Amino acid sequence: MADADGALSHDSHASAPMTCDIVLAGVGGQGVLSVSAVIASAALAHGLQVKQSEVHGMAQRGGAVSANLRLSDRAIASELVPRGCASLLLAMEPLESLRYFPFLSPTGTVVAATTPVENIPDYPPLESVLDAIRTAPHAVLVDATRLAREAGSMRAVNMVMVGAASNLLPLGADALEHEITRRFERKGAAIVEQNLRAFRAGRTAGRP
Repeated sequence: MADADGALSHDSHASAPMTCDIVLAGVGGQGVLSVSAVIASAALAHGLQVKQSEVHGMAQRGGAVSANLRLSDRAIASELVPRGCASLLLAMEPLESLRYFPFLSPTGTVVAATTPVENIPDYPPLESVLDAIRTAPHAVLVDATRLAREAGSMRAVNMVMVGAASNLLPLGADALEHEITRRFERKGAAIVEQNLRAFRAGRTAGRP
């Protein structure tokens, strides 16, 4: 659940379940599935229950894609996040975030990358898109492209966004860093370090 600042927290009542419902959005080629998989695997290792939907939409590069991810300390009945219930909307592309605003809870948070993928001829002016995102109950805008470049790899934009979302997840940064390390270690220490730098930069940028 979310507190007044949009951060997720445990309810003070001991019997109340902890839930974190996430809608992920982006376009093909941005790594929406990779972001979801890192968070899901880290949550499982952290002892949480996880339900993860398949990616919906056109998975080829440039097509809109979305996924649902639900975390809880209790059994989860469905992998789909109901409208109006998402604690977190995590968007790799700014315009795509607006498509899923109806899924946000009244206290939910949008974490969105600011670099557009102009895959439609009438893509609106970027500043108007960002202004619309700012109307969410809570909004965090992240220049993930710049942060990934500074971390040493443009391919690490998705790990920047994992970092930006990490402040709102019911698990520690160490669990996420462990999962990132596990996923990239076969590619060598330099790639692991690039992705960890990207994660940490996103985590700093995403702090309220």
